[in-house]
Amino acid sequence: MALSHSSSVQQARQVLADRLGEIRRDAGLTGRDLARICDWHPSKSSRIENARTPPSADDIRAWCRACRATEQAEDLVASLRAVEGMFVEWRRMERAGLRQAQESRLPLYERTRRFRSYSSWLVPGLIQTRAYTAAALHAIQQRRGLHDDVDQAVTARIERQRVLYEGDHRFAFLIEESVLRSGIGGSEVMAGQLGHLITISSLPNVSLGIVPMRPDRTRWPAEGFWIFDVAQVNVELISGYLTITQPSEIELYAAAFTELADAAVYGTRARALITAAIDTLG
Repeated sequence: MALSHSSSVQQARQVLADRLGEIRRDAGLTGRDLARICDWHPSKSSRIENARTPPSADDIRAWCRACRATEQAEDLVASLRAVEGMFVEWRRMERAGLRQAQESRLPLYERTRRFRSYSSWLVPGLIQTRAYTAAALHAIQQRRGLHDDVDQAVTARIERQRVLYEGDHRFAFLIEESVLRSGIGGSEVMAGQLGHLITISSLPNVSLGIVPMRPDRTRWPAEGFWIFDVAQVNVELISGYLTITQPSEIELYAAAFTELADAAVYGTRARALITAAIDTLG
């Protein structure tokens, strides 16, 4: 069930490379012919066409000129930009600060009707308390050495939570039990957060499942991810932020979510696990 950002990005790169190969073959050119016309080393054509080296926008335009297919160049450049945008390093996303990174996601949340969220690290942002959010974002700001606009970023994330109460949005949250027991911000912050989860679970448009810790699991924890309707998946990794829009890849994450949901407990049993975690805080 493990999913990797590399498979999604590499598959998208291969689709682009295959299209360039088709254009070359349709033009009746060999890889060496194309390299000679473009004035680059023959191995470069091979590396691009086999998706070992991503082309630049200028490479794509030169490729299309050599193959007399200039009318296709800009569409292919747009495809390249889409591939490049699938995986964004945190330092790129957050170079203007955490507040902007939080605000930039609001339109996606507003237009989504069905949310599915799985978390193996932290409580999902939409159901965090202000104190928990502040502790999490302060830790991120310090670890990554970012400009300190945490207070504004916290406000932006809390503002996003209004989608829980407005419109016809539906939410399914899955949280690993370990998240309930791995503290952030100290006992008081965690106690408040866990109590908030109990409150959130009573909302009519929210399903909250806890995946219990057990020694005989057959469905293993994965990286945390969000599924927005059936249009997009976002995955938060240590190194960056992955956006997936390819239907076959979205289906993989939807299947993983279903497997984890089958392993989760809900209602009274979920609240019992949360209450037990509160009790351990003393």
